[in-house]
Amino acid sequence: MYSAGARAGATAVLAVLLVLCLSAPLPAQMSSADAATVLTAVGQVSIIRDETPWVVFPDQAVRVGETIVTEEDGFAELELSDGSRFQIFPNSRVVFRKNPGSLRDLVDVFLGRVKFHIQKITGGSPRYRIFTPTAVISVRGTTFDVNVDADETTLVAVDEGVVGVMHRLLPSANEIAVGAGESIIVYANAPLAKAVDKAKAVRIASDLARTAASIWNRLGRSGGGSGGAPVPGGGGGGPLPGDEQAPEPPPAPPAQ
Repeated sequence: MYSAGARAGATAVLAVLLVLCLSAPLPAQMSSADAATVLTAVGQVSIIRDETPWVVFPDQAVRVGETIVTEEDGFAELELSDGSRFQIFPNSRVVFRKNPGSLRDLVDVFLGRVKFHIQKITGGSPRYRIFTPTAVISVRGTTFDVNVDADETTLVAVDEGVVGVMHRLLPSANEIAVGAGESIIVYANAPLAKAVDKAKAVRIASDLARTAASIWNRLGRSGGGSGGAPVPGGGGGGPLPGDEQAPEPPPAPPAQ
């Protein structure tokens, strides 16, 4: 049997611990303001969470450090708390806020195509940075595409506004400004100043535009879950965790 004094002392310690727990700041992964909300998820889209792939649904939160994978028929659109959005196209792999110590570091694009719509700000430092294996892209507020090939070549194509592009593997003090209607290609083994290939960039940007139009026609923008998506790279596999209530995938488009 504990004495009344001992019990009172233990209760006081527990109360102090509870206060400390409640007053401690939440880690970045636990802050809803730092997360992204899935607006649309069509086809096979998954999140790698704690090394396990999970099916993606609209209105789901993607947390700091999580990897998003789209398969051949997959597409997802996500929104940030400030209203900025980004669209992940098929056959892509990105990490959302890979660096939890700097929420300005928005997305690492390892493979595939992502289109960004970043809310504008006036003055001050760029709002976000986008990383690829070969490039660092600084953005204050604009709309632009990032496409990363299997050989880690990066294409940056700007629709409106201006972004700053630096070489990630061959860093220097030089940053190239890419404006509306302009594109730049960043190669792994070429200095950034020599990496501008306007003719090729225009061709690739045109191909991306046609691909986007094809995707919108095929997938639409009605949303829906990624029902029955196999584990990425798993050779078909079974349904992902959390897929038990996934709606049926959209029907195939009619033959042309």
